[in-house]
Amino acid sequence: MIVHHLNCASMCPLGGRALTGSGGLITGSLVAHCLLVESKDGLILVDTGLAAADTAASGRLPLGMRMLARPMPRPEQTALHQVRHHGYRPEDVRDIVLTHLDLDHAGGLPDFPHARVHVLAPELDAARRRSTTIARNRYLSRHWRHGPQWVAHEPGSETWFGLPATGVADGILLVPLPGHTHGHSGVAVRQPGGWLLHGGDAYFHRDQLRDHGRAPLGLAAFQRLSDTDHRARLNSLHRLRTLHAHHSDEIRIFCAHDPHELAELRTAAAEPTVERGTP
Repeated sequence: MIVHHLNCASMCPLGGRALTGSGGLITGSLVAHCLLVESKDGLILVDTGLAAADTAASGRLPLGMRMLARPMPRPEQTALHQVRHHGYRPEDVRDIVLTHLDLDHAGGLPDFPHARVHVLAPELDAARRRSTTIARNRYLSRHWRHGPQWVAHEPGSETWFGLPATGVADGILLVPLPGHTHGHSGVAVRQPGGWLLHGGDAYFHRDQLRDHGRAPLGLAAFQRLSDTDHRARLNSLHRLRTLHAHHSDEIRIFCAHDPHELAELRTAAAEPTVERGTP
């Protein structure tokens, strides 16, 4: 499989490096790190970033996101545009695998209406119910009004490096990491040189993978506010730290919003790989 690392939404929250750990003195820098996987069975997207329609008219996004995250209106960053940039058609995307259904991760679903959409069943249930004010702001039902071909997976029918996992395609698994949302999941992707693990929003900043590592203060506060179950997310972070400590030669873990991780992985993807272990 060939994996492309995409930024499908740039966000520039006020507060600068003190808030996010990157960017300028006034505005910070966050990304929406998605994957475009060229597999033998067609294209697979891991997360979608923002919808093309939401990028073209940012007023469609919830006020809280516009004020806090401040996504930049860059249509060329949408998954739709980048799939075309790589020489493919939107209908060539056969499968979309989601870490969760927040609008900055699943917003692009309407741009690929023919794709199967893989997500953990508890996440789909929470998004359909939208039973709290926070849920109604994070899950925008218009993003699945077109009637996606949902494939809802129950958590943990397999094991991956000692963690519960569920296979969704050849070499791609959902790894439950609940807490940020009820059905939040990592997405593991097998490569010739090892594994990638997209950790979604289980953490926000690379320093959090270290024992006792912390995100910058503002980012940590936002993360806490966006947690559905804070204790569960901390447990998920502990699992990621354990994986990183014991299997960093086999697994490259990254999150959705750290621009430094995205830059490093884009550089690494252009370099030869060395075959590494299997679970």
